[in-house]
Amino acid sequence: MKTILIVDDEPASRYALRRALEGRYRIVEADSATAARPLLPAEKPDLLLLDVVLPGEDGLAFLRWLREEGNELPVLMVSALDTAKTAVEALQLGAADYLVKGFELEELRQRVANLLKLVGLERENESLRRQVASDGQFGQMLGRSAAMRKAFEMADRVAPTDSTVLILGESGTGKDLLAQEIHARSQRAGRAYVAVNCAALPETLIESELFGYERGAFTGAAQQKKGRFEQAHGGTLFLDEIGDMNPVTQSKVLRALENRTVERLGGTQSIPVDVRVISATHRNLPLAIRDGSFREDLFYRLRVVTLELPPLRAHKEDIAVLGESFARMHGARLGRTPQLSKSALRALERYDWPGNVRELKNAIERALVLSRGDEIMESDLPEEVLHGVPMVPKGAAEGEEYGLREKDFREAKRKFEVAYLKRQLGAHRWNISRTAATIGLHRQSLQERLRELGIRRPGQEIAEEDEA
Repeated sequence: MKTILIVDDEPASRYALRRALEGRYRIVEADSATAARPLLPAEKPDLLLLDVVLPGEDGLAFLRWLREEGNELPVLMVSALDTAKTAVEALQLGAADYLVKGFELEELRQRVANLLKLVGLERENESLRRQVASDGQFGQMLGRSAAMRKAFEMADRVAPTDSTVLILGESGTGKDLLAQEIHARSQRAGRAYVAVNCAALPETLIESELFGYERGAFTGAAQQKKGRFEQAHGGTLFLDEIGDMNPVTQSKVLRALENRTVERLGGTQSIPVDVRVISATHRNLPLAIRDGSFREDLFYRLRVVTLELPPLRAHKEDIAVLGESFARMHGARLGRTPQLSKSALRALERYDWPGNVRELKNAIERALVLSRGDEIMESDLPEEVLHGVPMVPKGAAEGEEYGLREKDFREAKRKFEVAYLKRQLGAHRWNISRTAATIGLHRQSLQERLRELGIRRPGQEIAEEDEA
């Protein structure tokens, strides 16, 4: 039997409410907010009937306290005050419904029944969402490996809260999709979701994009413009690749998060904003803090909750389900029902996917377009996948893959050697003898160096045997 807590200082009102509901529900009563507090954990009510006018702490203040404590107990406000202002304030504070005294008892019963039914459906949906997350799906994202399930389950737990979230992961791992799904499962789901790619905006524009500007703030500012913080008011702001943001803008973002206000360029007025911030980056922020390119105080402000998406090479057991999903998705668009051959799947699982899930998705689309039938064969896959040599080595644009950013000479040398040998081996389909002859080493010397560096052929043990 469902439990209803009635909080009303008038004995006659409590009696009337109890008589109307006690045949169907278990009733608990309190004559003030102070008396009601200990009943919440003790009685675990399913619904709260709350009067607005109470001695000491009024009903609206008690409702505000409930929500600040993270208590999502559904509340039906019952009051003699028939004013739109009071009703609107109650609903804004999180009340589920508002009923003015003088109502028919049948109307009360119907409102209570509807609210309890809605709560039941919401709990059922939440249970189903959690089950789906544990089964390896989170919105548009798939992954049955332990690492992906852990990320999904943690994201599902943090989504209903208003906590700031930092998503870490290499490019192409799905950080943007994860942020969108967190917003979709939050209390702000029906409101704005505004995404900003901090790496795609020049330093001269990022501040005006984030905070907006007043007319005449700079040459070309012909009219006032709201920034992304204002556009996301009441909703979620996603700051993608925040590790690429310049230090000056970082300080202004920190101030906006701490004060919950922004100031447009060229303006003097502080504008209040209510946004939930989700940020993401592929960069090593602790390293960026040490070299002075990222603010430590902003880092700790952003990482209230940290979620990490692993690179695809770290959960290759998900390649089959991802590949089949992408094949169906692209096939539906092309009017086909494709399947991956066993040899194509083995080739996909051997490759290291420096572009992660995004690269896999594009590779499946290309293979489907080029395939002659509905079965995607190994020969339909891109050359880099077949030969294990990425078109663009991961991190090469910044010199990371080759160790050029390393300060320690020995570590830089090791990284360069690993990248060089992997590329040469990939070019010769991991044939040890041919690779050794090409680079001027004896076969045994190359094998020994591969063991020392821990270089393995994708999907196999340390390369020791020749391939035909």
